Amino acid sequence: MSLGKAIDVVERLRAAVESTGARGFGAFAGLHPLGDGRLLAASTDSVGTKLMLARDRGALRACGADLAAHCINDVLTTGADPLLLLDYVAANRIDLDQVAELVEGAAEVCRAAGVALVGGETAELPGTYREGELDFAGTCVGIVEAEEVIDGSRCERGDVVLGFPSSGLHANGFTLARSVLEEEPYDGPDLLAPTRLYLDDVRALRARAHVRALAHVTGGGIAANLARVLPEGLEAELDFESWQRPPVFAWLARHVEEEELRRVFNLGIGYCAVVPPGTEGRVIGRLR
Repeated sequence: MSLGKAIDVVERLRAAVESTGARGFGAFAGLHPLGDGRLLAASTDSVGTKLMLARDRGALRACGADLAAHCINDVLTTGADPLLLLDYVAANRIDLDQVAELVEGAAEVCRAAGVALVGGETAELPGTYREGELDFAGTCVGIVEAEEVIDGSRCERGDVVLGFPSSGLHANGFTLARSVLEEEPYDGPDLLAPTRLYLDDVRALRARAHVRALAHVTGGGIAANLARVLPEGLEAELDFESWQRPPVFAWLARHVEEEELRRVFNLGIGYCAVVPPGTEGRVIGRLR
């Protein structure tokens, strides 16, 4: 799905979703009150077209790790502690070895995060998927005390944006990356490196600073994902020269204009935190 179409889908569905009492629609994770001063946080996503390239290169385990890390990272943006993950594998024809690679990759990340992989579903759908196609999706659920929720509402003009390095493309922009591969090959490890898990980074930062907003840099790039967590009237002014990009982005830059690179990819920053001025870390921008 194109970025523009994704925005249209969100707006088209907003009224229907919010009519059910949902909170946080359009954010990285939705929140639901439990009635005892705590809220559940949940997020669903898939690995996307990275699976097509990873399958051909024998790297499906990395895609399993992508799914778990991506969903956990989304839940973290609310301030929640991730608790459990559910997965869903669908294919034209189920290949047990491929499914095992995906689930084992997800389980490895879940163990590192202290998240239970409590179950899932496997579906063989020859009428939906073409021969050789498969998809891998999942849902992460966490819990957060109401007073600990991070939603960006406390952000102020002059706050700084800290950036946490990515391991490469993570799991976004692969439709464009695959088209570039048709023009020039690339075999660097940062092309298919799994999404980095930011759980320890976020917890360490929260222990020493007042974190006002957290953004997971997925499809849409750094600026667009930061905008999802900032209050109306504030925007992030980013310094794109303040960090070194992994080599995969230099390869992409030979074929894709800078504006499009910034709009699609993480460019080496996979997660952002908005904190008060003076907080130690990799400062990549400020709020204005």
